[in-house]
Amino acid sequence: MLRVAYLFERFPSFGQTFCYREVAELVRQGAAVTVFSLRRPTGEPPQDWDSEITEGVVYLSGEAELVKEIDRAISRDQLPEEAVRRLKEWDRQSDFLRLYQAAYVGLRLQKAGIERVHAHFAGMAARTAYWIKQFFGIDYSLTAHANDIFAPRDFVISLTKLFDAASAIVTVSDFAVDHLKRQFPQDAAKIHRVYNGVELARFKPAAFPEGARLIVSVGRLIEKKGFTDLITACEILKTDTSSFQCEIIGDGPLEGPLRTQIVNAHLQDRVKLLGPRTQTEITARLAAATVFVLPCRQAADGDMDNLPTVIMEAMAAGLPVISTALAGIPEMVQSGVTGALVPQKDPVALASAIAPLLSNSAVAREYGARGRELAEAKFSVEKNAGLLAKILQRTA
Repeated sequence: MLRVAYLFERFPSFGQTFCYREVAELVRQGAAVTVFSLRRPTGEPPQDWDSEITEGVVYLSGEAELVKEIDRAISRDQLPEEAVRRLKEWDRQSDFLRLYQAAYVGLRLQKAGIERVHAHFAGMAARTAYWIKQFFGIDYSLTAHANDIFAPRDFVISLTKLFDAASAIVTVSDFAVDHLKRQFPQDAAKIHRVYNGVELARFKPAAFPEGARLIVSVGRLIEKKGFTDLITACEILKTDTSSFQCEIIGDGPLEGPLRTQIVNAHLQDRVKLLGPRTQTEITARLAAATVFVLPCRQAADGDMDNLPTVIMEAMAAGLPVISTALAGIPEMVQSGVTGALVPQKDPVALASAIAPLLSNSAVAREYGARGRELAEAKFSVEKNAGLLAKILQRTA
């Protein structure tokens, strides 16, 4: 039986539902999973999380209380000598709190006899896992995603150090595997691809009702999602005499500028920013849609999406998908088969790809059916969580 501690910066999170699904599926498959969250989620919309998962999460204290607790542990000689030495040497250097968090989590792992940690994202949680290994000798693995590897921040514990010390490195697309193997050839043998998974049974097939013309998109309101391009494409499409609606689900720092763009384009009656929604509500909007559109783009700092889970969800709902040929997206969306891929930052091409699917429900339905077949073959959470479990057990 797999016995592992999962370490997150924040759990559960609306923007990282794939993390919650992975934990829940591993538990369903019989794994013993203990979840530690460095921070408590704040400002999250209500979600239909399973209380058996969320109520078992161990949340770490804030800085002041955490430092006091570890200082007490040092005074009582409860920490390994290596941990005490490193804490003293590091003092208040940048990222010092990761060492205290590692001491806190490591003591509890040691007491529980848990000998494996898995962290999501090559960021805060992974750096904490790195120090857990230094202090307690407990192995860790990590799943790398997008901004953490495409636009990494500069820390003393760099990606090179994180990857060298990890027992396994998982990432979520073949594109990302190739990227990491080029960047870190010394770690190539321990880099694995495991797609994020979706619960296929949760998604009702899109009905494509006669006369419906609904574009749906889901994501954080940030640059790399390309919502400015979607709104411009809607401005182009409104010259069509037929009506359509566009719903964008999510929140984020660009909400104000996007609302201004909608007003300036006189699209208030066509484009709606719905804010965040629960998974149940998102599933319902997908079932009512005609096409799913996510025109991802590379941000100014180099950040870009890798394998957006919402595209998998749209495919699971039997929707045609229009997106851009960035990173791992072509591993999901196939032009002329499950939807269309257009160049990034090209609203004209985007509008040209959307228009025929709004006007021809037969083609939209055909693309959607093929997308559902692909989702079943590649993105089942049962299959991918099982694959991850085998990797964690094999590399323990």
